Amino acid sequence: MTIESPRASSGPSPVAAVEATPEARPQIRAILRHLGLSLLMANIVPSVLFYVCLVSFGVWAALVAALAWCYGATAWRMATRRRMSALLMLTLVGLSLRTAVAFASGSTFLYFLQPVLNNTVVALLFLLSLATARPVVARVAADFFPMTDDIAKRPRVERLFWRLTLMWAVVALCKATVTFWLLQSQSVTNFVLFKDTFFLTTTVLAVTVTVAASVRVARKEGLLHRRHDEAGWPAPVAVVPSA
Repeated sequence: MTIESPRASSGPSPVAAVEATPEARPQIRAILRHLGLSLLMANIVPSVLFYVCLVSFGVWAALVAALAWCYGATAWRMATRRRMSALLMLTLVGLSLRTAVAFASGSTFLYFLQPVLNNTVVALLFLLSLATARPVVARVAADFFPMTDDIAKRPRVERLFWRLTLMWAVVALCKATVTFWLLQSQSVTNFVLFKDTFFLTTTVLAVTVTVAASVRVARKEGLLHRRHDEAGWPAPVAVVPSA
């Protein structure tokens, strides 16, 4: 005769099931791929498209091309019912405002000056959010990791969000300072080339630090999918053999 424990018959709790499911613990490769696609669609493609159109057709065509890409990418995500990317939305709103001001004023100088103001405002918002329960990085973390309230409230994770928010605030201030200096000292073509190169390099370095710090914390918290988990975690129930 087989005697089953009440725990075995009732099955694991929903919390235990989430903790034990390998799919709930993504691999580093999957996280990096998702991050890379977000940066590609929201930052890299618009920047490259802007520069190519600037050199080939002029500044006004470049403005329209970069903005059209962002709206097209947003429409595609909506049509395919994909989760909206916070990075893409930030880029879309920023480019829309900058393009509207440029066309309304007829001045491309104001268009190129706006990144200075935008990055300054972003830096201030990041710094101010450090005094709240959820810094900015905590609000956008779900773009790159299946974040839950339980995970977000863990002490190590909260410290990580606070430090990364501070780091990105400093990055934004650096971008604003360098952009203003380039705008005062370079031609339009050189300004776009040097600014985009600096932005890309700075972003890559900041992303590298972000990923490295996040992976370190995720490993300590047991949030990453491990190779030996691929076959599935054992059920949290003891098996009682038959007599």
